[in-house]
Amino acid sequence: MSDHRYRVGADIGGTFTDLIVVNQETGAFSIGKVLTTPDDPSEAVETTLTETLSRFHVKANQVEHLIHGTTLVTNAMIERKGASTALLTTAGFRDSIEIGRETRYDLYDLMLEQPRPLVPRYLRFDITQRTLVDGTEHQPLDQDQVRRLAVELSEKGIEAIAVCFLHSFTNPTDERIARDLIHSVAPKLRVSISSEVVPEIREFERASTTIGNVYVQSLVEKYLRQLERRLETIGFIGNFYLMHSSGGIATVDTTVRFPVRLLESGPAAGALAATAYGLAAGFKDLISFDMGGTTAKICVINDGKPLIAHEFEVDRIYRFKKGSGLPIKLPVIELIEIGTGGGSIARVDALGLLKVGPDSAGADPGPICYGLGGTEPTVTDANLILGYLDPAYFLGGKMKLDLATTRNTIEQKIARPLGLSLEEAAWGIHQIANENMANAARVHSLERGKDPRRFPLFAFGGGGPVQAYRIALSLGSPLLLAPLGAGVMSTVGFLSAPLAFDFVRSWTTEIDKIAWKRANELLDEMETEGESLLSDSGVDKNEINHRRTVDMRFVGQGHEIPVELPVGELSDAQIPELKSSFEQVYQQLYERTGPPVNIEITNWRVVSSGPKPDVSLQITHTDDSAILAVDTIKGTRQAYFPETNGFTETKIYDRYRMKPGMMFDGPAIVEERESTVIVGPGSQCRVDEHFNLLVSMPCVQET
Repeated sequence: MSDHRYRVGADIGGTFTDLIVVNQETGAFSIGKVLTTPDDPSEAVETTLTETLSRFHVKANQVEHLIHGTTLVTNAMIERKGASTALLTTAGFRDSIEIGRETRYDLYDLMLEQPRPLVPRYLRFDITQRTLVDGTEHQPLDQDQVRRLAVELSEKGIEAIAVCFLHSFTNPTDERIARDLIHSVAPKLRVSISSEVVPEIREFERASTTIGNVYVQSLVEKYLRQLERRLETIGFIGNFYLMHSSGGIATVDTTVRFPVRLLESGPAAGALAATAYGLAAGFKDLISFDMGGTTAKICVINDGKPLIAHEFEVDRIYRFKKGSGLPIKLPVIELIEIGTGGGSIARVDALGLLKVGPDSAGADPGPICYGLGGTEPTVTDANLILGYLDPAYFLGGKMKLDLATTRNTIEQKIARPLGLSLEEAAWGIHQIANENMANAARVHSLERGKDPRRFPLFAFGGGGPVQAYRIALSLGSPLLLAPLGAGVMSTVGFLSAPLAFDFVRSWTTEIDKIAWKRANELLDEMETEGESLLSDSGVDKNEINHRRTVDMRFVGQGHEIPVELPVGELSDAQIPELKSSFEQVYQQLYERTGPPVNIEITNWRVVSSGPKPDVSLQITHTDDSAILAVDTIKGTRQAYFPETNGFTETKIYDRYRMKPGMMFDGPAIVEERESTVIVGPGSQCRVDEHFNLLVSMPCVQET
C-alpha cells in the first residue's frame, strides 16, 4: 500500500474554511470546518488540516495532493487591496478602460455610477506604437519611452505594470519587447501583457483582465508561498494545486503567472461537486445551489456539465446589473453569486421595509448567535429563532449558539420597529432571503433558456439545505436533493477536477472562407502549448486530452456562442457539420432560427486537460438491515412552518444513522455536523443509494 495515498480539498470561504481528507484507495474520508481567519487565511487552512489529519490518524507526509480554492483574488479586487498598478497602452487609448462599451447598464438611473477602473487615469500612459488588425506594424514601438517610464514608475513606488497594445492578439511582438525593456531597467516591477493573459479580441475587456491579473499577482504569490511554508512546517511534501474558475486545477507556479484565473475558484468547485453527485444519482440536469455564510452561488448543470462562460464581471456596483462591474474575459463556470448567506445582515430601512443583505457579518464578528461580538441580526440568527438550528449542535456541538441574546436583539431591531412578533420578524428575514435567491436563480436560468420548473435543486453549503426547501417551492422545482456532507461539499469538487488550462486565439473569418491550413496551425499551436504546460506539471503526454471549440455568430452580430469542433484535421468537409451545430445551439438558446446571413468564427479555443481523478467516497452506515426511519429520530423540537400556522413539534433525524431506502414525511429536520436539512410540510423524503436526501416537492403554493 502506498505511503502517499491521501487527497485533500481545502476551500476558504468568507465565513468558514472547509476541508476534506480522502483515502484514494479505500474512499474513507474525514471532514473539517473552522471559522476563516480574515487577516491570514492560510492560518485557518493549517488549523483545520492539522485537526482533520489528526482525527483521521493520517500524517501530513501521507498526503499526495492538496487542492485549494480561495476568495483572495475576488476580495482584493472588490476591496481595492492589490498592488499600485500602471497601464501602458497604444497612444490614444489610455481612457478605453474608463470609456468601456459606451453604454448605460441602467437607462433610467439619473445617478448612474460607472465601475471604477483599478488603474487611475494619472497612471495610464499612451505609448507611441500601433499595430493594425491584421498584425502588421503601422508605427514602431518607442522603446526609449518605455524605458524612461519604467524607471520613473519604479522610483515613484509603482509595483506593477499592465501592457495592453491595440491588436496585440494578432501580433504580440511589441508587448513582449515592452515587457523585456521594463524588466531590464526595473527588474522588481511585475508585468503582465495582454497577449499572454487573454489573447482575444475586444480592447476594453482585454485591458481590464490584464490589469486585474497583475493587480493581484503580488498578493497571490505572497499568500501561496506563505501557505506552502505552513504546509512544509507540518510535514506536507505532496503536490499543491489551485482550482481555477474554469473548473480545472493548476500548479502554484502557473497560478502565480495568471492569478486572475482564481476569481471563482471556490464556487467552481461547488458546481463540479454538484455535477458529479447529480450524475451519480441519475440527474444530468440540475440547478446547483451553494449557500455559505457570506454569499450564495447558483449554477445551471445541463446534460451533465456546468455551463461555461468566457466572460464575467467582478465588483459590480449593482449585483444584478450586467455592465456595472469590471469585465474579466476568461473561461469560468457560469454561475451567479448572490449577496445572501447565513451572515447576511437584516435591517429596517428608511422606508420602514425589511431588507436582507448584501452586507454580511462574515466570520468576524459573525452572527449574533456566535457570541463573537456580532450585534446585527442575520439570516442564521433568524433560523435559530425559527427552530431550524439546534443551539447545542451547531458544527456538531463545537460551537454553542446564544439563543437568548439573539432573541433580544431581533426583538429590538426588527420586530418592534415593524410591529411584528419575534417569530414573524424571524420568518420575514428567512423568507426575504429565500426570495432574493429564488429570483436570482429564476432569472439566471431563464436567461440561459432553461426552465427552473424542470430542474431539480441540488442544495449544499452550510446554509443551502436550510433555505433550499422554500427556494425549490418558489421555483416550482420538482425535487430537492441534499447530499451527505453538504456543509463541505465544495471540497469534493476540488478532488474531482483534472489538471487543465484554457487557450484562445482570435481570428475572425467567415465559415465559407476559412483558410483551413491556418486554422489547423492555430489549433495545433494551442495543443502543443497545453501539452508543454501539463507535461511540466507532471502529466504524461499520452494522458492529455484536448477539447476544441469556436465562438460563432451571424455576420453583423455583436456577440458569439460557443460551438464544439469536430476532432481531427479540419477541412471544407466539416463546414456542414459546423453550420448544423451552430444552428442547433442557437435554437436552444433563443427558441428561434437565425437570420439568413453568413456565419463567422471569431475565436478558436482549446482546453487541454489531464486525466480526471477517480475519487469515490466510502460512506459507512449501520449493518442493521431492520433499522427504520423512525429509529433515526433523535428527538423533537418546536420549528416554524406557516402551513401549520406557526410552531409545530417537529421530528429531528440523525443524518448519520440513515441508510438507503428510508422514507419519511415532512415537516422534519435532518441534522448533520456541518449543515441542517429542512423538509417542509406536504413533502416526502427518501434516502437514495448514494445517501442523498431526495425531497419530492408538494404542489407549488403561496406561503
